[in-house]
Amino acid sequence: MPKMKTNKSVAKRFGRTGSGKIKRARAYCRHCLSQKTPDQKRRLRRDSKHVTGADAQRIARLAPYL
Repeated sequence: MPKMKTNKSVAKRFGRTGSGKIKRARAYCRHCLSQKTPDQKRRLRRDSKHVTGADAQRIARLAPYL
């Protein structure tokens, strides 16, 4: 059986926790940050969220060695 290829765009956006769950960053914190208030940027920096349900299965299929 050949090795599966990792989808690189998915690998850059998601990661795995120690328990195996898939984590993601919050949206709206990549660019145009000068227009956002410090409070908003601070809230966006908080802990990453977990991906659930069918989305987690799809991501695990796209990045099997994540």
